[in-house]
Amino acid sequence: MSAPPTGPPPEEPRADRSFGRTAVALLRLLRPRGRTTRQETGPGERLALDLAGTRQELARWQRHADSYERELNRVSHERAHLLAWLAALHPASAVITPAADPAPGGTHLLRLVAGERQLTWRLPPADLPLFAHVPYTAQAPGPHRPRPDDHRFLDQAAHIRRHTRLLAVEETLFTAPAQIRPSARPPDH
Repeated sequence: MSAPPTGPPPEEPRADRSFGRTAVALLRLLRPRGRTTRQETGPGERLALDLAGTRQELARWQRHADSYERELNRVSHERAHLLAWLAALHPASAVITPAADPAPGGTHLLRLVAGERQLTWRLPPADLPLFAHVPYTAQAPGPHRPRPDDHRFLDQAAHIRRHTRLLAVEETLFTAPAQIRPSARPPDH
C-alpha cells in the first residue's frame, strides 16, 4: 500500500489566481455603493409584490371590460337606428306597445309585419325617441301568441333570413337587365 502524500499542497497555476483576484476586484467596483446586497424578501414584501401584480391585472381586465361595454353601447345604438328605419319602411304595420311581461325599466315592443308574419323587438326606454314616427297602442295588434323569448328569436331570425333571400331573388328577377357596355373599339364608318 502506498502512504498518503505528505508535504504542502501543490500550488495552483498563477494565471488562475490572478483571474480570481481580478474578478473579485471588478465585482467590488461594480457593486452599488450605499446599498447592501439584496437579501431574501420577507413575507410582507412578497405579499406587497403580489398585491401590486394583482392590481395591475385588475386594471388590465377593467380596460377590457370598458372596451367591451363601449362596443356593446355602439352596437345597441346602431340596432335602435336600424329598427327605426325598418319601422319607417313598414308604416302600415309598425306599432309600439308596452311589454306584456314586467321587464326592467319599462321596455316596449316594436311590432311589425314582414313576409306575412309579425316580428317583435324589445326597445329600452332610452331608444323610444327614435320611434316618434311609429304609432303607439296599449294593446298588441292582431293575434299574438306569447312564446318564450329563446324560441321566438330563433324562429324570427330564420324567418328574416328566408324573407331576405326571397326579396333578393325578387330583385334579380324583376329588374331590367343591365345595359350592355359599348365596346372599346371605335365605331366603323
